Amino acid sequence: MTRRRWIADTWTATTATLTGDQAVHLSRVLRAEPGQIYDVVSGGFLHRAEITSVSEAEVHFTLHEELESDAALPLHLLLAVFKFDHMEWAIEKATELGIARITPILARRTEKHLAQAALKRTERWRRIVLEASKQSRRTTIPEIADPTPIKQALEHEKSPNRILLSETEQVLTLTAALVATKSTQNEADTAFAIGPEGGWTPEEMSLFTQHNWQHVTLGPRILRAETAAIAAIAIASTHLS
Repeated sequence: MTRRRWIADTWTATTATLTGDQAVHLSRVLRAEPGQIYDVVSGGFLHRAEITSVSEAEVHFTLHEELESDAALPLHLLLAVFKFDHMEWAIEKATELGIARITPILARRTEKHLAQAALKRTERWRRIVLEASKQSRRTTIPEIADPTPIKQALEHEKSPNRILLSETEQVLTLTAALVATKSTQNEADTAFAIGPEGGWTPEEMSLFTQHNWQHVTLGPRILRAETAAIAAIAIASTHLS
């Protein structure tokens, strides 16, 4: 039987501790006791771990042997802010698929009230990736950056491979771009950018070109942002894993 997995809030080389909601769930709902064994992610490494003490405030573990685990995909998703319920679904599924980082982007066509509220949603998005990481048995939690204006995000992007999902590109497919990149570059880190409802403005498209982003298509259909994000990550995972 597969052991339940937890992601430590604090840790040392030989111990790990759960606090907050995780500790409450273990102690109150699962009625955990000292001596029980779980899988615990500590500092990005997966261990078999034994409970040494339990309270609603903290659950302490002793870490035993390190276990094999899968690494995150070397993917950074720059996702323009859109309707929060749809965006939260995209963030959850991107986490399950193995994304390494997500940056919410404030684009020209991001609805004003969403842009104003985005910063207050960031902690909720981080809770979503934590729960999705546990559910999908990941050993790393994707980094969720604070919402960032598009110009600033492009100026700071360091991934060697930069791919813009574009509604105006008709020829170069995402698969073809990934195959070409893999054959010419050793570095696998890749950034994807997916626009808001209404798409990127012409000025933003020019900005992507100036920062050496490759424009690609996912095919002839116009996809919702959350669908495009999941499709792109799934396609990329076959080339980068």
